[in-house]
Amino acid sequence: MLSAWNRRDRPPEEGAAAGLQGFTVDKAFLSSLKGILLETELALTFIIFVCFTASISAYMAAALLEFFITLAFLFLYATQYYQRFDRLNWPCLDFLRCVSASIIFLVVSFAAVTSRDGAAIAAFVFGIILVSVFAYDAFKIYRTEMAPRATQGDQE
Repeated sequence: MLSAWNRRDRPPEEGAAAGLQGFTVDKAFLSSLKGILLETELALTFIIFVCFTASISAYMAAALLEFFITLAFLFLYATQYYQRFDRLNWPCLDFLRCVSASIIFLVVSFAAVTSRDGAAIAAFVFGIILVSVFAYDAFKIYRTEMAPRATQGDQE
């Protein structure tokens, strides 16, 4: 009788394992083009954050914020968790993330290079590389996700 009481208090082991299956990482996504782009964006924003922390601390908030946003998108896409939020238009959100980050890093990079500090110049160089990666990602998102939908809507 006591053993039955103890079994009721503990959660079932298979239920706990089933609950964690929602957070399994899709390794095929991480090696795909989109996964590599997100990983590159994540690495470059961290490098820029470190450069801004070493030179001009006023601009490090933009790099840190974009680091966390990119990390969230990488987590949501790699775990397929974004499919649970079916009311959101994920290609449009990802496109707007890329475009806004491109504009922000372009402005911040050119503003930082005026200080003529070594770390600020490095942040400028990595910022220009990151802007090109974000622009390429936005182009790929528009080309693969948004443009076909627009042409299908015109035909109907």
